[in-house]
Order: sequence, then structure tokens, then C-alpha cells
Amino acid sequence: MDTTCDVDVVCLGESMITFLPGRPGPLADVPSFDRSIGGAESNVACALARAGYRARWVSRVGADGFGEHLVRTVAAHGVDVAAVQRDPVRPTGVYFRTDGERPTGEPAAPDGAQPLSEVVYYRAGSAASAMSPANMPHAALTAGRVLHLTGITAALSADCLALMRALTGERAAGGPLVSFDVNYRVDLWRREPAAAGPAVLLDLARGCDLVFVGEDEAAAAWGVDGGPDAVRRALPEPGVLVVKQGGAGATAFVGDGPAVFAAAPRVDVVSPVGAGDAFAAGFLAATLRGLPVRDRLRHGHVTAAAALTVPGDLAVPCTREHADRLVALDDAAWERLRLGPGWTTRGRDGAQGEEPEVPSV
Repeated sequence: MDTTCDVDVVCLGESMITFLPGRPGPLADVPSFDRSIGGAESNVACALARAGYRARWVSRVGADGFGEHLVRTVAAHGVDVAAVQRDPVRPTGVYFRTDGERPTGEPAAPDGAQPLSEVVYYRAGSAASAMSPANMPHAALTAGRVLHLTGITAALSADCLALMRALTGERAAGGPLVSFDVNYRVDLWRREPAAAGPAVLLDLARGCDLVFVGEDEAAAAWGVDGGPDAVRRALPEPGVLVVKQGGAGATAFVGDGPAVFAAAPRVDVVSPVGAGDAFAAGFLAATLRGLPVRDRLRHGHVTAAAALTVPGDLAVPCTREHADRLVALDDAAWERLRLGPGWTTRGRDGAQGEEPEVPSV
């Protein structure tokens, strides 16, 4: 991988203003909300920047107060935002949510039923939905060692899909490693025929170097059951395929090599939102360092654990040295590991309950 680039990872995608309920309960009954930000790709960029990597976020926001807040907040995490464009006509997207989100592919609650959680988007016609091959800065997008994309962008508009096809198509030698998180969101594809979204995502994934997909996503989108091996058979093209298996762990395939599994540590979950983005950031960071595949998976788990133990999308990461010590644990100590709120800022491993011995590395 090229180490002469000015940027480690470039992340392209929409970020929105997020409104979080000031108290528990359905959205209809919540009287006030706290403002935050949310976006899969900017989450990855922020996590990488806070861990000491050079990250760039590329997008479009409205020329409005919400857009300014987004750009300032992402920049405050140490992310390069110089390539973010302001749209003078289209607004910045916003959404409202309760804690958590429905599992991938799970339908909304029937009429009259209380949903497990609620997410309401106001993003149609947003500034980011106007991203296209004609208006996005190609040089800024391809200047890093890694270009990270997600399937969310492809669902925003025909122009966004054209941009994604251009970035995941034929790639020039010496260009960035193209990373793709499938991020199948059923609601975003409702404007298309039922099979369009899954087919588009599969086609895009086949054109990338590194793909992240949940086992549940593969089942919901492509009807692929049978575990990680079945997902690999359905998606043999990427050089690296990471199949996320929820709380059990994740399995990685590199080339024609055997599957590598790494169990997830036990985590006292506060909120699941942002954990998938954090996992991708941890795996990408370890990839940039050329670490073994098992260690890349464990770094993904450790970074995800930081996000799982805070209420918002973004968490304070543990130091690189701290993460390295955890990743180097033997299997028995790793299995005893339990991480709870505040663990990234406490001494040693911040574990709850039995604290495993952490070797020097």
C-alpha cells in the first residue's frame, strides 16, 4: 500500500444533523431534542482522526446553519474537511431517532403497535443527494491510501449511484484501496423496485478491494444463509471480505486463504448506533499498519466496543498502545475481557469483573 500519500483514508458520504430525544419514549411524546451529528462515513473519518490517522471527509452540505455545524463538528475531531462543498439551494439533511435502530431488514411495527425504536429521516433532496461524478473533486477523493464508501450513498439518488459506480469501477494502478461497507438500509431503497437495492449493492461490492457486510445484511439483501463461507461464495471478488456476526465476532477472508475468525469481547452496551462504523475504522487502521488479519479484526472489535459503551455515534477512543495490549491478549484472556462505559479512559484495560493480565507489547 502506498505510504507517500498526504492522507491515510478519504471517506465520502452524507452526514446529517441528528436530533436525540431529551427523554425516553416514542417520538410523538418527546417534547425536546438534543442536537448531534450522524453519518456512517464521517463517523469512520472521525474515529480514525481521533486515533491519530490522517482522515478526510468529502461531501456536500447546505449553505445553512446545520451544514456549518456539521463541518465544524467533524473538523473538531481532526478531520480534513477542505473538500466539503456548500450547496446554495439544497438543505442539509436531518433526522430524529430514539436510542438504537431496528435490525437490518426488520420491517416497521404494524399499525398501532409500539416500535422498538424510531428513526425518521428528512433527507430527500438534500445537498448530499446532489453528489455526482461531475461535481465531486476526483483528486481529493483519490488522494489517500484508502477510499472508504458505503452503500448508503448509492441509495440517495441516481447521481450518487453514478458517482459510486465511477469510484468502484475500473481503478487505475496505484490508486487507493477501495473499502466498501454494504450498510443495507431497507427504507432508503423503497423508491426503487424491490430487488434494485440489493442488486446494486452486490454489484458495487464486487468492484471493491475490501468489503464489510453483516451476516444479517447478506441474508436480508441477497438471501444468503449458511454463515460466512456462504457469503464468501456469493462475493468472491473482493481481495478482503469481512463478515460481521454481531456479538459473536467477525470472520475475514483474504484472497483464496482460509477464513480467520475473531470473537468479539463482552461489552456492556449503552447504544448500538455507530458500532459498525467504529468497527470499520478499527479494521482500516490496523490494515494501514499491515497487521495480521486476526489483529485487524480484534482492533475492529476494540474500536466498536468504544462506540457501544457511549450513547452517541462517536466515542473517545483508547490509545493505540492500549488497543495493542488488548489485541495481543491470548485467547483465554481475550475471552475473559469485559468492557463497560468509560473503559477507554480508565487505566490498563478498563475491564469490568475479572481483569485479565495484559502483556507488554
